[in-house]
Parts: sequence; structure tokens; C-alpha cells
Amino acid sequence: MTDPVTIARRYIDLWNERTTSRRRELLSQNWTADASYVDPLMKGDSLDGIDALIAGVQQRFPDFKFKLIGEPNGYGDHVRFSWGLGPDGVDSPIKGTDFAVLKDGRIRSVTGFLDQVPAAA
Repeated sequence: MTDPVTIARRYIDLWNERTTSRRRELLSQNWTADASYVDPLMKGDSLDGIDALIAGVQQRFPDFKFKLIGEPNGYGDHVRFSWGLGPDGVDSPIKGTDFAVLKDGRIRSVTGFLDQVPAAA
């Protein structure tokens, strides 16, 4: 089994990476080529589609960073973790829980749920 904490930390690092070339490198290392991402607000297929989603979130929230909330856990090829998105030093105004399915230790798909989203977001 792959360590769920490592998978979740790599995932958060990816969403916080602002340099496009480095973000693409992280995607290639930690996600499968046929990866997909879906949550109630957006959907992306392939590494290009997921990279575009991340770039869009960073553009919309330029001063926000993702952070893990609690301890990630998993079973077999499934990992669950919660995250917050907000400025450093304050409680994250946006929170969610994501479920990842792995293939050979890499993320194949993520289904995200938004647990807390302020009306202004």
C-alpha cells in the first residue's frame, strides 16, 4: 500500500506550485497519464486538463494556499484527505475533502467534495 500521507502532501504541493514547468513535472511524476479530477465546480481530464484547473484556481485566489487538515488515511488504492484553502495565518475559508484512486502508487482519479465555501467565493 502507498502511504496516504505522502500522496496527500504531494497533492497539496501540486496545487500550491505556481511555476508552470514545475507543476507539470509534479503532475507527470505523481499522476497517471489518463488521470481525471472532478468536484462540484469543475472537471478535468488528462494532465493538461488538471493543470488548467489548478492554474485557474491559482488565478482566482492568488494569495491563497492549500494546506492539509487532519490526517490523511487510506485503504488499498484509495486515499481520503481534507484540505483548506486560504491566506496564511488564518482559518481557511474554503474547505474540502478529496478521495483519490491510485494506480501503481500514482493518482489516477480524484473526486472532490466542498465542505465549506463562503458565499463570496
